[in-house]
Amino acid sequence: MRVLVAEDDPGLRSVLERGLREHGYVVDAVVDGQDALAYLQSYAYEVVVLDWRMPTTTGIEVVRRMRARGDRTPVLMLTARDATADRVEGLTGGADDYLVKPFSFAELTARLTALQRRPPLTLDPVLECGDLAFDPATRMATRDGEQLQLTAIETGLLELLLRRAPAAVTRQTIAVQVWDDEADPVGSNTIDVHMGRLRAKLAGATARIETVRGFGYRIAPQ
Repeated sequence: MRVLVAEDDPGLRSVLERGLREHGYVVDAVVDGQDALAYLQSYAYEVVVLDWRMPTTTGIEVVRRMRARGDRTPVLMLTARDATADRVEGLTGGADDYLVKPFSFAELTARLTALQRRPPLTLDPVLECGDLAFDPATRMATRDGEQLQLTAIETGLLELLLRRAPAAVTRQTIAVQVWDDEADPVGSNTIDVHMGRLRAKLAGATARIETVRGFGYRIAPQ
């Protein structure tokens, strides 16, 4: 799952970027609101983490512009401002949740998980195809109730295919949503290698990954 982090403090930005990647997220990290707006126009994100106070364009201005153009991506606002009036301003401005600095990383990930459960991010709490199931909240994949041991990349691939099923997903979309640097997998056989490994782990399932020649991949029940 791809997440955008906009935070001008280099130390905190590094901690967030590293920690979220360790939790299986694909992370784009930017230093200010203008960069955040540019990334939001180029990529689709499942959730956005915004610092309130940033140079050029503040986090609250970013979320206001997002909502004005119809972007309903869930937003978690980070700020040192803890007065009730500030919380109200942030939430009425379009943020979905609000976290006051300093905070524990465990609380941040818990809040992101809660945001993932809210519509319209997912219509169903668990994504299914055949006897395969994926829970976005726990990031656990199962086959006929048995947990699958998948790498972070394989988990991202399976989640993306299940979210888009029954439609096929282009190679470009796969690269953007699953890899930090999408240029590398698009121009090589990286995607095919990881899809091959995922297929092997799904052997025996009542769903299969199909190659759509010249386009990408899809997952479908057998």
